Amino acid sequence: MTGVEGRTVGTDRGKVRGVAEGEAISFRGIPYAASPVGELRFAPPRPHPGWSGVKEAVQAGPAVPQAASRLERVMGRRVPDWDEDGCLTVNVFSPLRALEGGAPRPVLVWWHGGGFSSGSGGWDWYDGSRLAALGDIVVVTANYRVGPLGYLYLPEIGAANLGSQDQAAVLRWVQDNIASFGGDPRSVTVGGQSAGAYSALSLALDPRTTGLVTRVLLESSPFGVRPQDPQTAAENAETYLRLLGVPGGADAAKALRALPVEQLLSAYGRLAAQLVRPGDVAPPMYPVLGGPGAPLAWQRAVADGALEGKPLLIGTAQDEMTAFFALDPDIQNLTPAGALDILTGQIGAQAQEVYQRQAARLPQATPAQIFTAVETGEVFRNGALELADHHAAGGNATYVYQFDYRPVEDELSLGATHCGELPFLFNTFDAYQDSPMLGRPGDAQRALRRTLASAVAEFVRTGSVDDWPPYAPETAARIRHFA
Repeated sequence: MTGVEGRTVGTDRGKVRGVAEGEAISFRGIPYAASPVGELRFAPPRPHPGWSGVKEAVQAGPAVPQAASRLERVMGRRVPDWDEDGCLTVNVFSPLRALEGGAPRPVLVWWHGGGFSSGSGGWDWYDGSRLAALGDIVVVTANYRVGPLGYLYLPEIGAANLGSQDQAAVLRWVQDNIASFGGDPRSVTVGGQSAGAYSALSLALDPRTTGLVTRVLLESSPFGVRPQDPQTAAENAETYLRLLGVPGGADAAKALRALPVEQLLSAYGRLAAQLVRPGDVAPPMYPVLGGPGAPLAWQRAVADGALEGKPLLIGTAQDEMTAFFALDPDIQNLTPAGALDILTGQIGAQAQEVYQRQAARLPQATPAQIFTAVETGEVFRNGALELADHHAAGGNATYVYQFDYRPVEDELSLGATHCGELPFLFNTFDAYQDSPMLGRPGDAQRALRRTLASAVAEFVRTGSVDDWPPYAPETAARIRHFA
């Protein structure tokens, strides 16, 4: 390493110069793969050709092309910053002292959420500099292709779970390069939130990447959303091509690569509108079962022992589904019969029993509130506890949390909603201006931020948390509540 305070480091494709920010050095917008443009659109990630001289790594690369998030009114608006060219980048945040020598620091590779349709690891929401400094760890965030660019299922042209293949490429980049940033490639936690947590678990379970993963951090993973069936994915792809006016077969690749990316996004939006169903949060395109990154359903892979020996920190927010339903008039106007109708289509004959159980727990609740509570369990909490129970029963270090913070001024009645813990983990309150899920944080919220972030960082460093009893199967008292 060279340069003042080690701000210039070498990678396998060229040198990069970061910038000191507080007690960390940030390296943003480092390419980990070639731009997915031209012949590389709808193709697996290819090595970046590299660069000469020193690349100034002070600004995040562009987001992957995408439409606005469906949770924009909950989290806050983003100004579009996408560009297909140059979008496959990583951001590395290292404690200053890590670049001054000493033992290499454990690494957190963290994936953003966004329903496999939106998001960017370069956004200030996920600035890892403060978490890196607080926890004395190296934090890595990254972009991966989303929406049709990442999850269009046309294996005949090489398009199958391309976003998941991007994520695997990032893990390999970390193995090859993170030592230059003061990180330890033998101590890598994969983590993320929502779709990012879904991805982290997939990387930990996939035989092609499990050896690169030491520990696993899962925040609000939608375990109730099963990997997409190949037949369904193929049908959605066929509908998508019709919306674009693109022929199927061998000619599809050339036509798809010639279209403006805006046209690809517009057709994806129309496809989503056609497929949407009340209560269904699955996007039109997301990881396909049997493809790269999702060779088996997680339940089967876990039962086969794929996660054995990897410490696990897993949790959910108390009111996950309010983020999706609080502003949806179709849900807010539900009658008990309407709620049961949707649930029966989703979970079958047990729908009435599940609904009545929640109704008894929430005697003053509306049908919409009861339905939202049921869906929080079905989509998020039940699967998280199922995984935690299995992992702990096998004698593996397991930590379970529930995030209970709700804003004092809660005009949308979100409660402790999906994504609510993100500003606390990264200490990025200032990036969520006017976000209804956060409200106006004060001293108590900043104290909670430190408690949560410190616990996560300790897990990344050691695989355990000193003041947090490990979870035992079906032991609710061992669930740590952050409020």
